[in-house]
Amino acid sequence: MTDSEMFSGVRVVELAQWVFVPVAGALLADWGADVIRIEHPGGDPYRALASQGIGSDSDGINLSVALANRGKRSMVLDLKNDAAVAVLHTLLETADVFLTNLRPQALTRLGLDSDQLTQRYPGLVYARGHGYGVRGPDADLAGYDASAFFARGGVADALTPPDREYPISQRGAMGDRNGGMALAFGIAAALFKKNRTGKGSTVDVSLLATAMWTLSSDMLTVLKGQDIPRPTERGLTPNPLTGTYRTADGRYIQLMFLQADRYWLDFCRVFDREDLAADPRFENLDSRRANSAACVAELDREFSRHSFVQCKHLLGKLDAPWAPVQRVEELPDDPQVVANDYIGEVLSDDGEPLYRLPAVPVQFDERPPRLRRAPEYGEHTEMILLELGYEWEQIARLHNAGAIV
Repeated sequence: MTDSEMFSGVRVVELAQWVFVPVAGALLADWGADVIRIEHPGGDPYRALASQGIGSDSDGINLSVALANRGKRSMVLDLKNDAAVAVLHTLLETADVFLTNLRPQALTRLGLDSDQLTQRYPGLVYARGHGYGVRGPDADLAGYDASAFFARGGVADALTPPDREYPISQRGAMGDRNGGMALAFGIAAALFKKNRTGKGSTVDVSLLATAMWTLSSDMLTVLKGQDIPRPTERGLTPNPLTGTYRTADGRYIQLMFLQADRYWLDFCRVFDREDLAADPRFENLDSRRANSAACVAELDREFSRHSFVQCKHLLGKLDAPWAPVQRVEELPDDPQVVANDYIGEVLSDDGEPLYRLPAVPVQFDERPPRLRRAPEYGEHTEMILLELGYEWEQIARLHNAGAIV
């Protein structure tokens, strides 16, 4: 077992579609689990989604599907067919984890709800992702990340400037991928418990809860009965050294000097502005707070005198927390991204490069996981059936009955 195969020997049966829950399966596959993806005839509707030129509208590989399904095996079962349901149960007999995002009514209709499966398979980790939680009036409501996470979860409101007519739009699958990471964490914890006790657990993660966790600072303010601070006019800030400043060429630098007094003198020195350090209005945190508009104006003028590159060079002389505001296009060449292998290359079965993907943020023993390609639709159906002990004659009968594709 290599360092990135922590879940080697763990079998996950995934009955899910779109992004949220399949991402959790992909992370487990990155860490060595055998993730068998069950698709219905016609396939996951995510395969047909056109998005940003990386989905079905791509002129090459559907990278959206690849990111959410890398490292898995694909099997097609028509679960409206009793013979296909029987195959699924044969597969579940070999599984450690059942992973799903089907809604409660659909799972109950198929006989795959938590109560039935955990009673039948006591050691099974039953993991489900959903929009709004498994209890309450909206438990069976469809939920996508733009609705359950971004809209109802308060993220859109928190990120939208007060003078904007409509809420800001989210970037693709933000809630899905954060929720998928949380679900993978929950599954890992349940597998740890199973290893110690032999007993399975039911693991739940919702997009609504993921949003609330993401907005924990705002939630704490609300729970304390206070109003959430909203963006104020530039300069009305308690600490001018935690802000964004525009450079001469229209780029931005983010200062994050939470311990402002610790860095103020050195900051003034590297920018050759000892006059600011000597100015009694800016002497310490309290005086800068009292004169924040004037301090921000001085810093605005100073940053506007230097280019983006010059500012990065000057601030690079400080042992202080700051960062350039980078464009996403710049990330693949960021020296830290390169040095830490935060982008992985997916190879074909023959070892040829296929495409690159963002890697899972978790690394073991300072090594990134080995990224494997996503499966084609139904690519492994017959192989998995043979592993389960089916004979070719039985497989042919399943084909003829429409149970498999």
